[in-house]
Amino acid sequence: MGDIDAIFKAYDVRGLAPEQLDAELAGNIGAAFGRFVADNDGATTIVLGHDMRPTGPEFSSAFALGAMGQGVDVIDIGLASTDMMYFASGSLDMPGAVFTASHNPAEYNGIKMCGRAAAPLAADTGLAVIKENARTRLDPVGSGTRTERNMLDDFAAHVLSFIDVDSLTPLKIVADTANGMGGLVVPAVFQHLPFELEIMYEELDGTFPNHPADPLNEANLVDLKQRVTDVGADIGLAFDGDADRVFLVDARAEGVSGSLTTALVAERVLRSEPGATILHNLICSKTVPEVIVENGGTAVRTRVGHSFIKAVMAETGAAFGGEHSGHYYFRDNWRADSGLIATVVILEAMCDAGVALHEIVAPLRRYVASGEINTTVDDTSAVIDKVAEAYPDAEQDRFDGLTIDLGEWWFNLRPSNTEPLLRLNLEAATAEDVAARVAEVKALF
Repeated sequence: MGDIDAIFKAYDVRGLAPEQLDAELAGNIGAAFGRFVADNDGATTIVLGHDMRPTGPEFSSAFALGAMGQGVDVIDIGLASTDMMYFASGSLDMPGAVFTASHNPAEYNGIKMCGRAAAPLAADTGLAVIKENARTRLDPVGSGTRTERNMLDDFAAHVLSFIDVDSLTPLKIVADTANGMGGLVVPAVFQHLPFELEIMYEELDGTFPNHPADPLNEANLVDLKQRVTDVGADIGLAFDGDADRVFLVDARAEGVSGSLTTALVAERVLRSEPGATILHNLICSKTVPEVIVENGGTAVRTRVGHSFIKAVMAETGAAFGGEHSGHYYFRDNWRADSGLIATVVILEAMCDAGVALHEIVAPLRRYVASGEINTTVDDTSAVIDKVAEAYPDAEQDRFDGLTIDLGEWWFNLRPSNTEPLLRLNLEAATAEDVAARVAEVKALF
């Protein structure tokens, strides 16, 4: 059997397949998940999907059999993006799971799980219990059924419910789906829209023959930027492997960060819901809370990670939340994230403005960010303490790692949940300032 301790992370399951995650272990996890949601959610049925990775069908079948052995019925939605699984879970009011390793390379697979109505499951809200129960196969206590159901059209209609389709005007769009699940869900949504759409690497292929499905890495945007330039597109869209994240490229082939995309969506949400609460995680650009306040909203800062954002969204009734990593959460999407919903909201904004994306974004390019810089260290806590001591007069907090704000520049230093890494995110006024300040902080460790 695979290596259960290696694959259970803070928010999901992910590992090498089949070395760390194999069909036997997938079945054990399915049984443990079925037992957990039956005991804690009173669930009698779950929804289950998988992405395009070669091991997906085998692993999801084993998972289904495990859950069925706990007396839980399974609605199998087949090939699905992660946000499509969240939609199925929300609209059917059932717990759900999807086999995916998101942006990880081809040799990986994993599982994202949620409670009823897309409620988050993290280590402290169920994953740890599921992990322990999956160490050995739970004894069967029932014989659930498995039925197939196509949710793609319903999901597309839900995405489009966030905009006024009749108000849209023609745009030329290039979408790079990187052989991931965007190749299924993007056409399903865009067939209803008045846009000229070209999809790059549309074929579902979990071996990722063209480039990795990780748009956070600038190297994976090269093809999209070139194509946007070659065809004179108004915008480029880069989706990750499970298509729950999206990154934007403007007509000048310049990328738009997850922070600036968050600010753009926040503006639109506040236009339709004045005074709304909007969430942003603490590594988002300072631009984000500034834009929220400027547009009459209430900005609330959160820790990094979907379970934290969803919990704060439930507590505050926030209409929207965004992360610098390209996750965008919507209250009316059961507080789950969806790159496609964020996409159509941005496209509606472009149509309404009647100007190029770079003109819309220009007022938001107020600062320069370092991007996330990872460094291996022996003792993350000791290093964080040492860095904190170096800035005794600065504004500091330990809300999530260490955040230090010195007015003209700021940074956050966070330990990885799974590796001996420190993650540094820094923002300043200019690229030169960023380079100098990154060197200054890194010199401390």
